[in-house]
Amino acid sequence: MRPHRRGISVLAGSLVVALLGATPAVAIGDEGTGTRGEAEGNQLSASAGYSRIKVTRISGPTGGRLGTVSSTDVNWKPPPCWYEPVFTPAQLKDFAENDGVGDAGMRDWWSGTQLWTGHFKDGKDSVTIFTEPQSVAGYKNYNLGKDGYFWRGVAPDGINSIANTSRCSKLMFWVPAGQVPDDPDAPTPETLADYAYNRIKVPTTSVELKPAARSTVNLPTWAWLDKGRFQEVKVRAELPGTGLWAETTAEPVALHLDPGTSDAETFPASGDCTIDADGSIGAEYRPGDGDEDPPCGVRYLRATHGTPYRLTASVTWRISWRGSDGSGGDLPDGVFGDTQEITVQEIQSVNR
Repeated sequence: MRPHRRGISVLAGSLVVALLGATPAVAIGDEGTGTRGEAEGNQLSASAGYSRIKVTRISGPTGGRLGTVSSTDVNWKPPPCWYEPVFTPAQLKDFAENDGVGDAGMRDWWSGTQLWTGHFKDGKDSVTIFTEPQSVAGYKNYNLGKDGYFWRGVAPDGINSIANTSRCSKLMFWVPAGQVPDDPDAPTPETLADYAYNRIKVPTTSVELKPAARSTVNLPTWAWLDKGRFQEVKVRAELPGTGLWAETTAEPVALHLDPGTSDAETFPASGDCTIDADGSIGAEYRPGDGDEDPPCGVRYLRATHGTPYRLTASVTWRISWRGSDGSGGDLPDGVFGDTQEITVQEIQSVNR
C-alpha cells in the first residue's frame, strides 16, 4: 500500500495499539464497558480523540440512578487538549511495522508503514504544517533500549475543540521516563481534575413528597430525603506513565425546589433546603403535621386543571480537588436535578 499522510487527523476508528501495561479504565456508571475517552480492555485507540486517563470511583453511591453534574459557571470548560504518553519504544516498533495507520500527531494522520518506519526507525525528518519548526528530526530504531515514552496530543472532544488553534499539534515526540514535557499543553494534576469533573456520577434528586402526586390548593406539600442519600462523591483520575493523579470531590451543600409555576410558595422562601450532616434533607411528614409549615416543601396556590406542575429538585454540589504534587483548589459548583409531576386539585365543599 502506498503510504499516505494527511494533515488533519481522523479522530475516530477502531485501530488499536497496546496500552502501556496499565489497568484498563472504565467509565464510571458504564458497568465495565469501554467508552469514548477511555481504554477498552487492554488496548488503546490509535486515534488522538481518545485519552488514556483512568478514572475510578473512590467513594459515593454505586447503585440506583446516577447522573452527571452541570457546571454553574457556563463559561468554564475543561482543557480541550493536552499531551499524553502513547507508546514505549517496543510498542511503537510493533505498531509501525504491523499496522502503520493512525495519528502521528493531533493533526497528522499517517497511513502506511513506510511513514512510521522512515521517521521513527530510519531517522528521516518529517514535515508538519501546523507547528514550528515544520521540519521534525527523526529517530533511530524507535529509541529501543531507552526508558521512556513517545507522547502525542489528544483531544477527547474531537479536533473541532481546537479547530482554530495549533495547540497540542506536535508530531509524536520522545520524553524520558519519569518526566513530563516542558510545554504549555503538558498535563498537570489540575488537567486530570478538570477531566474528571464530567465523570462524577451523583444520585438523582427525586424527593419524597406528602401528598405524593396529588396535592390540594393552599395546603403544603412536604418534601424530604432520608439520611445517607446525599454523601460526598470522590473520583481519582490517573494518567499512566506519568505519576500524575488528582482526586476530585463533590460535596452536596443544598437542594433547591422549583415548583414549576409562579402560583406557588416554597419553604423556605428561597426554595433552598439545607442538607444535614447525615445526608438527609427536610423532615418526613407525620400525622398531625398538616397545620405546620414544612422545613422543605411547596404550597401551590392554583389548581393544575389537566396539566400537572413539574416540580424540579436540584442539588448543588461543591467540587474541589487535590493533586499528586500537593496542589489543589476549587472547581465550579455542579448542579444535578430531577423533575416530578404534581397534580393540584381544588378543595371541594358542599353548602347545606
